[in-house]
Amino acid sequence: MSPTIAIVGRPNVGKSTLFNRLTGRRTALVSDMPGLTRDRREGEGDIGGHEMRIVDTAGLEEAAAGSIAQRMRAQTDSAIGEADVIAFVFDSRAGVTPTDKAFARIVRASGRPVVLVANKCEGRAGTEGFYEAYALGLGEPVAISAEHGEGLNELETELLSALGMKPVTTPRRRRRGEEPPPEDEAPIVEAADDGEESEQPYDPGKPIRVAIVGRPNAGKSTLVNTILGEERMITGPEPGLTRDSIASDITWQGRPIRLFDTAGLRRKVRIDELAEKLAASDAVRAIRFAEVVVLLIDPDRAFEQQDLTIGNMILEEGRALVIAINKWDLVEDKEAVLKDLRETVAEKFAEAAGVTVITLSAVSGRGVDRLMKSILDAHAIWARRISTADINRWLRVAVERHAPPQSKGRRIRIRFMTQASARPPTFVAFCSQPGGIPASYLRYLTNSIREAFGMPGTPIRFNLRKGANPYADK
Repeated sequence: MSPTIAIVGRPNVGKSTLFNRLTGRRTALVSDMPGLTRDRREGEGDIGGHEMRIVDTAGLEEAAAGSIAQRMRAQTDSAIGEADVIAFVFDSRAGVTPTDKAFARIVRASGRPVVLVANKCEGRAGTEGFYEAYALGLGEPVAISAEHGEGLNELETELLSALGMKPVTTPRRRRRGEEPPPEDEAPIVEAADDGEESEQPYDPGKPIRVAIVGRPNAGKSTLVNTILGEERMITGPEPGLTRDSIASDITWQGRPIRLFDTAGLRRKVRIDELAEKLAASDAVRAIRFAEVVVLLIDPDRAFEQQDLTIGNMILEEGRALVIAINKWDLVEDKEAVLKDLRETVAEKFAEAAGVTVITLSAVSGRGVDRLMKSILDAHAIWARRISTADINRWLRVAVERHAPPQSKGRRIRIRFMTQASARPPTFVAFCSQPGGIPASYLRYLTNSIREAFGMPGTPIRFNLRKGANPYADK
């Protein structure tokens, strides 16, 4: 198992910026606002040729029992307890504060190896604070600038030394001021103009990216904790607790899954705080990078306009959709409520006809097994490929049953179809007048192919091309 490095320190000392540097991905939210990070965020980093597990934590603060800050502190304490080495970060420009001293004692008491990190050391402003750090009793500080990428070679050397390891490769460091690259995107594949396959082969060993989304206080973090079997995310009755989109890796029935907990999404006109704007942007990004998205619904306020907006965003991005109704144990007339919910889903999400609706209780865990099975099923449909021969056999029957309408006094002929890509299923139809086929006929073809090949609940895309069968000569 990879060694774990926990990055800790008081709020706003640059922990998330350092996390992004060490992992090489710009995944943690970064702002001048203190306390932006609340949950533990994990990532993989290459430290001197060794794969490391890097953990970003919330700022250490004195907190009253039961408060949000206390729950954040508990997450940091857990990260310290699991760490093989601790990177204790302080702001060299601000100098050593009483809070730094208090939490330095906590870190020393953990018994874990500690590397003291003096961040924001660029220029002369950080010199005085650098020398103050010796009073913390954590050894000699390593001077860095996480923002500008300075001093990271020395930091990596000290981290490896604390772990009793030596570098096996020469560290590659970015130029001053160069930002880490963005996180790898899940593939969004467009159909090739010639109808031939245009995507890379799918690797079934890769984790399935699953995002849990919904309005604030729908129970997303509680659901993720239940799936993981541990209190990985802070939870509570206060809406808006989650800010970052936090990724957690699990294996379910032999399939690796990367689960993303996201911030609650409200209407834009109601978002007026910087932290919530950043969190909402991160949640939208998680949807775009996901393969399957679980839309979590509160039955007391089911399918208000914001739920519909989120659901349509998921389908527009071409992601497989699963709808989960949380807090089902609190619903009294379950049969009548479920009937109404299914009717609403069928009406409002016609683009993904047959989308799975699961009822569950994130608190008790009831229904979670069914949810996970539905996620795997939805992903299998979303990634399905259909042979060209089967598609064209279906096409002949579909056209005989309901022929395309005429356009400009001429009959439209659909000569050939093929699947250009999966994830989501995308088909190319070669016809005589692409611009003359109405949307209603495309809906007919979509529903027909969905029924014929068992593809409920996933968006299906059609691209129309003018021409004859491109494979006729082959």
